[in-house]
Amino acid sequence: MFWRFTTLFSLFAVATARPTRGLRKRAADPVLNETQILNFALTLEHLENAFYTLGLSEFDQDAFVKAGLPAFTRGRFEQIAEHEATHVQFLTEALGPDATAACNYSFPFTDPNSFVALASILENGGVSAYLGAAQFLSDKAHLTAAGSILTTEARQNAWIHSAVLKLEPWSRAFDTPLTFDQVFTLASGFIVSCPATNPVLPVKAFPSLAVVEAAPAPGSTIHLTFNSTTTAPTFLALFAGLNTTFVPITNATALLPTGLQGTVYGVVTTNGTAVSDDTTIAGVAVFDFAFPSQADN
Repeated sequence: MFWRFTTLFSLFAVATARPTRGLRKRAADPVLNETQILNFALTLEHLENAFYTLGLSEFDQDAFVKAGLPAFTRGRFEQIAEHEATHVQFLTEALGPDATAACNYSFPFTDPNSFVALASILENGGVSAYLGAAQFLSDKAHLTAAGSILTTEARQNAWIHSAVLKLEPWSRAFDTPLTFDQVFTLASGFIVSCPATNPVLPVKAFPSLAVVEAAPAPGSTIHLTFNSTTTAPTFLALFAGLNTTFVPITNATALLPTGLQGTVYGVVTTNGTAVSDDTTIAGVAVFDFAFPSQADN
């Protein structure tokens, strides 16, 4: 299944010391004004809209059933597709002539099962995107609208993860906010090209990060691949809810902490106490650590 347990770009880093934990310190985001933030959201909604449109055009009801998925699956995805199209329409009308247009995309699904797995990653990424951007919205109407979309994305992801993938519907007591650059790094992997007339947003994608192991488990050692010329110590920063755990990297390996569960994001950073976009040298990795219903959540 597509990136179920690994990363979009990947990770690193073991060493000796125990991981340090603390409340998430917000990375230094690029400065976006209100219009740019809404266009950033519209960029993500265009991507999701294109994803569902393409997937449903390729796989009919019979294909979903033959893939072993519940009979209700495709119908619910049709409803989700309608939600995403509505989000695109809403944001486009709110932005008027300033609205960004859809891009050309490439999605690496090959069958209904990989389509479903990727849908879960996109929906969870949408939650982290809206959650991370919310603090920068000053217009209360925009903040309410963003919150309304965020909760819908969260409901969609919980349904995909639990009812279809038969995994946990949530990760922990808090969802995980991501910065604009972290979110754009996740999204840029699917964007092939965009219209030259689209507004330019002050965001960037980090260099790629990959995990060699297909399904790493908490407490295991992982091997990372990423390009870096830094001579400074590097750390794997793991974002889970409002907390960040730092694990030192040695010889491109990292020891994952025990107790990880649900969706966890990771980046390589040169700062072992706080993450900023300026100190991030590779990312973003996406992990999904399954946990049973009996687990202490």
